[in-house]
Amino acid sequence: MSDTPEIVTVLFPEDEFTHEPDPVPNYNESMYLNGFDLTQGLGAWFRLGNRVNEGYAEMSVCLYLPDGRVGFMFGRPRIETNNEMNAGGLEIAVVAPFEHLTISYDGKVVVLDEPEQMTNPREAFRDNPTVECRVRLDVHGVSPMYGGKPQYADGTEIETDAQNSFAKAHFEQHTRVTGTIELDGVGDAGGEVWEIDGLGLRDKSWGPRYWQALSWYRWTPMIFDEGFALMLSIIGRPDGKEPRRGGMVLEGDEYHHLVDCRIETDFDDLHHQTSMRMWAKSETGKEYEITGRVNALIPLRNRRKDLVGNELFTRITEAMTTFECEHDGVLKTGMGMTEYLDQVVDGVPIGPDYD
Repeated sequence: MSDTPEIVTVLFPEDEFTHEPDPVPNYNESMYLNGFDLTQGLGAWFRLGNRVNEGYAEMSVCLYLPDGRVGFMFGRPRIETNNEMNAGGLEIAVVAPFEHLTISYDGKVVVLDEPEQMTNPREAFRDNPTVECRVRLDVHGVSPMYGGKPQYADGTEIETDAQNSFAKAHFEQHTRVTGTIELDGVGDAGGEVWEIDGLGLRDKSWGPRYWQALSWYRWTPMIFDEGFALMLSIIGRPDGKEPRRGGMVLEGDEYHHLVDCRIETDFDDLHHQTSMRMWAKSETGKEYEITGRVNALIPLRNRRKDLVGNELFTRITEAMTTFECEHDGVLKTGMGMTEYLDQVVDGVPIGPDYD
């Protein structure tokens, strides 16, 4: 009989709401949602990360416009409690747990004709127009929930090393996203309004987080229709061991674990992903071959100093991507994200696929 305690994953409706923060400086409660309208070539993602023990939230709004422009805003608005996901003009509200959320944003975005300029954020915000933006979206789940919080079977929490943690709990769900995105005009130009009716993915995580806790990862959520979607995840290990490969596939109304996956990526001169060839195998034995083509990409970053004052630099390239996959004899087209995170050392991202 094994002496190893059994670990189970639990998820409750109340986990849709905020939690009592852990007594660590880097506690993070994060909600992320994306949505894509394939017909228009329109997409967006939104994130709030409450870092209440540090006194602020990380707020991000990113709009991929049909003509290739990107509207973007990031801020660290002050917060005093972890009672809600509402900061910097962005609010993510739970209407019905696991079924219906809403997103509203009233604030500014910088509009980038060349999103790669965000490699230098100060110059990008200085040299491009900033306009008022209004977003009203409804997000409805089209799938079961995937994930939760690992804990011991007797209910005891698993001890987390806060300095090296990315999250202690995490869940995801594929969604339908409907509503409006509105931008004021630039100069004498009139404003623009888009009605979005698309598909996407949302996730929620909580627990200690530093963006430097992982050496690199590749995260590729995608959705083709309400009964077929995938998420591939490859996470590098700082000890140099084989990366962790996994994810899930939605077949009908059921998720299946991915037991293996591969991503082969093409990059430009800035080490930004441009296209990819992907393969995944589910626990049922079914295999999937997917190709991806980046529509628009914005490079983002996180910087901090470690306990001895060393500068740490994390780059995250966020790309709206069109995917193709043959499914049950039919070639399907969908949209989603390729999110590539790398620690940057001596000016170069360290992921192995840049060699």
